Amino acid sequence: MECYDTLDKLLASKDGLSAFRAFLKSEFSDENLEFWLACEDLKTSTSDQISSKVYDIYCEFIKAESPREINIDHKTRDDIAQNITQTTIHCFDDAQKLILCLMAKDSFPRFLKSEHYKELVQKQQNHVQKR
Repeated sequence: MECYDTLDKLLASKDGLSAFRAFLKSEFSDENLEFWLACEDLKTSTSDQISSKVYDIYCEFIKAESPREINIDHKTRDDIAQNITQTTIHCFDDAQKLILCLMAKDSFPRFLKSEHYKELVQKQQNHVQKR
């Protein structure tokens, strides 16, 4: 899907990620991106960091009524809660895929129409012109 490719490129770009984050914060909906980033960080963790990071992610984003609770279905939330005792870098893979899909279908299209995106494009054009 083209939308996912474009979103992946955006998330891989420092400037793109920064612009998308600023846009989501302006909409008070940055928890999805922050969860996705926390999951990416978890995948690069050392074995002695995994348990702590899994617990932190669970408490911040997954647990019911957590401070930055993400919008995932009840079954996925229950599956995570049941499997959380076996902490691995893949504990949140299903939820992360759901959140990426949600961002691709919901917030990303709005971002593409935003001033944040227009500023990002202008910044990139200015950078290319300076070369």
